[in-house]
Amino acid sequence: MFSFPLEFVRMHSRPCLLCALSFLLLCAQTTRACAQTEAQSSESQNSSSQTSPATSSKASIPAKQPSPEEELQQAINNAGNDRAALVLNLEAYLASHRNSPQRPQIYRALVEASMQLRDTARAVDYAERIVALRPDDISITILAIQLLEQNGDEAGLRRAANYATRVLEFVERSSPEEKSPRISQEEWTAQRKRDRMSVLSLRGRLEVKLKDQAAAQKDFEASYALLPSAAAAEQLGELAELRKDPSTAIQQYARAFALADASTGSASRREIRQKLGNVWRLAHGSDIGLGEYLLLTFDEVSRVSSAGQTKKNAGARKLWEFTLRKAPDGAPFPMKDTRGKLLVVNFWATWCGPCHALEPLFARMALQFQGDPEVLFLSADCDEDETLVAPYLAAAKPRTTVVFADGLERLFSVDAFPTVIVLDRQGKIAYRSDGFDPDAFERDLAAAVNRALAAENAKP
Repeated sequence: MFSFPLEFVRMHSRPCLLCALSFLLLCAQTTRACAQTEAQSSESQNSSSQTSPATSSKASIPAKQPSPEEELQQAINNAGNDRAALVLNLEAYLASHRNSPQRPQIYRALVEASMQLRDTARAVDYAERIVALRPDDISITILAIQLLEQNGDEAGLRRAANYATRVLEFVERSSPEEKSPRISQEEWTAQRKRDRMSVLSLRGRLEVKLKDQAAAQKDFEASYALLPSAAAAEQLGELAELRKDPSTAIQQYARAFALADASTGSASRREIRQKLGNVWRLAHGSDIGLGEYLLLTFDEVSRVSSAGQTKKNAGARKLWEFTLRKAPDGAPFPMKDTRGKLLVVNFWATWCGPCHALEPLFARMALQFQGDPEVLFLSADCDEDETLVAPYLAAAKPRTTVVFADGLERLFSVDAFPTVIVLDRQGKIAYRSDGFDPDAFERDLAAAVNRALAAENAKP
C-alpha cells in the first residue's frame, strides 16, 4: 500500500540524483575499504612469512587494477557537476560492466540527469529499465508513465497504459495487513480509494490520447464513482461532446465546475466555465437558466461527496457517546469527560463572516464564567475542509477551547452559522441561538447560562 496519496507520489516521484550518487559512492567506498583491509591483511601475512628483504622487492609487485566500484567512483568524480559528462561517464561504465549490481541506482542517476538535460527519450529509456528490473517500484513506474505520456508516441502511450494497469492491480492487491501501524483502518481504506481513483483517471487520460474512447469513458466513470473529482467530470464532459451528447456534456461540465478548486490549478474553473457555457448556448440558445442549473448541480455534488465520506461518530446517538478532536492537532476530546458540566457550544466555520464577528463576544462570555468549574465553553468547527482551520486559528488566536464538530452538528441539526447552544448537565438544550444580535448576544447568553445554573442548583 502506498505510504502517500498517489497524487503525492506522482508529484514527487522524480528520483533523487544526490541520493542515487551518494548510494553509489557509499557502495564504492565500502567495497574499496573492504578490499584495502583484505590487501593489508594479505600483505601482513606475506611479510611475516618472508625471511629475506630481497624477496619483498617492490619491483616484483604488479600494478593494482582499479575495482569496478573504484571505476564507478572515478566516473562520478570526473563528471563533477556536469550532468552531460555524468551521463557519458555512467553509460561508459555500464558498457564495461553490464551486470553491475548497482544498475538500478545508476539508472536512477541517469534518469534524473537526463531530465535535467531535457533528454526525455533517454530518461524514458532508463526509467523503463528500472521498471523491468523492479516492477514493484511504484514511484518510478509512475514517473515512467509521466515521461511516456510527455513523449507522446503511440507505442509509448500503450506501454504507459499497461504500466497504469500494473499500478492499479498493485493497489487492488494491497491488504490492510500491509498498512503502517501509524495509520488507522479507516485512513487506510480512504487512502486506497483515493489511489484507485487517481490511477483510473490517469489511465483514462492515456486512453483518450490513444483514441480509445470506450475504455476512457469506463475508467473516468469508475474514477468518479469512487471519489467525485473535477478532472474526471471534465473528461467525461469532453467525451460526451465528442459523442454529440450535449445534455450529458452539460451535466458533467457543471459537476466539474462545482468540484473545481480555483486555488489548486488542477482544474481551471474559467476553462470549465467556457466549455459549459458553449455547450449550454448550443443546446438552449443563451445562458438563461445556466446559473440555476449550476446551483442545483453544486447541491447534488455536495450530497454525493458527503455521502462518500466516512462520518465521524457515525454510530453516536447521545452527547456522551461522541469523541471530538481538539483543533488543530486532533487530540481526542471525549464528551463523556464533560458529563456533569453545563456546556456552551458555538458552532462555526472559517468561511462564515458572522462567526468571525461573534468570536470576541463569545470569548468575553467564556472569560466571564471561567471561574465557574461547572461551566465549559467550546467552539466547534464545522469546516468540511479541515486544512483551513490551522492557519485560521494561528491568525485569530481564539481564547476558548476549539474542537472539530465531528458530527455533533448532526446531533443538534445545526444548518446555519453561527449557532450557539447551552446544554444542561443532562445534555439537553437549555438555550439556542441561530445567528446572533451583536447588541443583545452577551446579555442573552449570560442570562441563559445563569438560568440553567440556577435550575440545576434548585434540583433536589
